[in-house]
Amino acid sequence: MADIIDGKEFAAKVRAQVAEHVAKLKSEHDITPGLAVVLVGEDPASQVYVRNKGKQTVECGMASFEHKLDASTDQATLMGIIEKLNADPAVHGILCQLPLPKHLDEEAVINAILPEKDVDGFHISNVGLLATGQKSMVPCTPLGCLMMLREQHGSLSGMNAVVMGRSNIVGKPMAQLLLRDSCTVTIAHSRTKDIEAVCREADILVAAVGRPEMITGEWVKPGATVIDVGINRIDAPEKGEGKTRLVGDVEFSSASEVAGAITPVPGGVGPMTIACLLANTLTACCRSNRLPEPEGLTA
Repeated sequence: MADIIDGKEFAAKVRAQVAEHVAKLKSEHDITPGLAVVLVGEDPASQVYVRNKGKQTVECGMASFEHKLDASTDQATLMGIIEKLNADPAVHGILCQLPLPKHLDEEAVINAILPEKDVDGFHISNVGLLATGQKSMVPCTPLGCLMMLREQHGSLSGMNAVVMGRSNIVGKPMAQLLLRDSCTVTIAHSRTKDIEAVCREADILVAAVGRPEMITGEWVKPGATVIDVGINRIDAPEKGEGKTRLVGDVEFSSASEVAGAITPVPGGVGPMTIACLLANTLTACCRSNRLPEPEGLTA
């Protein structure tokens, strides 16, 4: 059986590191990192996520600024709030919770956030900087995956990595980060020929396709490290009528018998996303004040 990579435990260690650095910033420089989260609408999942972000931000000693807006909020109002947050020196990181209501232009909102405050790493400037190997803000989920891989293996140099999925949020930045760590990287997707054989070549397999339990143990190279980014809700009749359960993009039961290490769903990559958001906010604060960046919390 594979080693189980405990995302909850690792995320707790990351948050503890962040809290330690925040305490030093306060005591030595009288600086408190601040994270502003903007939520438009009343999507239940987004509300829970934003609430958890706010709670963990405060627990790490940071300042939390929440802006909850009605679903009918227009583009000009939202852009005005982003402009004010950009100008606020107490705010070092800005996150606008996605998805936005359909009448709003997500791309315009993302690119209105100052790149240095873009702790989601989605601004076109940060995307370009990452792609060209320069210092940037890095998307939280890929950063969390990279941290866990480094913890598992130390150096990733020379390893064959396959990233399943080509999204702008996970697949593409994940591939860039693995390239930066000197992996040989393949991005596989729906048009990839003989995709199972491609996956079986991977020392590192990152699954981010959004298809429940698509990748089975037969796709996994013996001893490989499998990072399952997928979060899918499927029917669970064994729990009762109308009940559901969360699964990843990897069929855990079969893959865990072949892999050397694997992340579970839930409890794997998920907890790392908020932890890395806090790490990014700390990094943004240090950069804006021209202070040394925290070691081990950046790409």
